[in-house]
Amino acid sequence: MISKKDIMTELENVYDPELSVNIIDLGLVYDVDIDGHDVVVQMTLTSPGCPAGPLIERDVIKHINMFDEVNSVRVKFVWDPPWRPDMMSDTAKLELGYAI
Repeated sequence: MISKKDIMTELENVYDPELSVNIIDLGLVYDVDIDGHDVVVQMTLTSPGCPAGPLIERDVIKHINMFDEVNSVRVKFVWDPPWRPDMMSDTAKLELGYAI
């Protein structure tokens, strides 16, 4: 059976194409729900009008569908709480020039 940890680890391979940092380190993924063989990823973007949103969504679905146990994947964009730079990992902050 697939686990939340498996999904989160795989999502480290999905990058925001504008920032070149993975979506986990950016703090964009808020939760992963697994119901049998169906996965829902609750995530946000750096801004509601982020032009990379459709590309990131496609990559999330593509990466999770790589697991044989998964039948369906849905990305649910949420805007509360809104994303803030302090949600990033220390690694991402360093890569993007933010103070730690």
